[in-house]
Amino acid sequence: MTDSTGPRVRTATAKRQRLMEAAARVVHQQGAERTTIADIARAADVPVGNVYYYYKTKDELVAAALGEHARQLGMLTGGLDLLADPRERLKGLVKAWVSQRDVAARYGCPTGTLAVELDKRAEGGLDAEAGRVIRLLLDWTERQFRELGLPDPDGLALTLVGAYQGMSLLANALRDPAVMTRQGDRLIGWLDSLPEGDRTPAAG
Repeated sequence: MTDSTGPRVRTATAKRQRLMEAAARVVHQQGAERTTIADIARAADVPVGNVYYYYKTKDELVAAALGEHARQLGMLTGGLDLLADPRERLKGLVKAWVSQRDVAARYGCPTGTLAVELDKRAEGGLDAEAGRVIRLLLDWTERQFRELGLPDPDGLALTLVGAYQGMSLLANALRDPAVMTRQGDRLIGWLDSLPEGDRTPAAG
């Protein structure tokens, strides 16, 4: 017996994904407060009335944007995990940041700028969701430093991710993509300068 719901389910899934991707893009460009459901519907090429089938409020769409940022981060780090050397993974992360220099110069870091905006709201809502996405990046970065056998891997992760947030903010404030390039080169030089630690494999 043919499952007649299959095509409908696939269409609905594709439409939801388009809305998530559009929400991430538009909220990054305009900010959460200035963005409307109609803006996201237009960017996703979905009728406004259909949006409410998937997301009842704008806050749900902002949460979907954060979910899309997490998904994209997972795809990036998943690809980097294929590299054998954790130092090369970290350098690959920096190169990925620099590759987005034009976007960063125009709009800033997608998650960082949104986290700052949402922090002005009451605690425990979307601000916490933004923090969780940044925590995913910190945790992945910390694992790389830990695998390198370096002391204080969590501190090193904060240094690297903090440097990214700073160079994104400065590139955006100055509207200068070259800030990302110059600072990215410095970060790669810093990573190359770190000593070899004890790379004893972790148990399990």
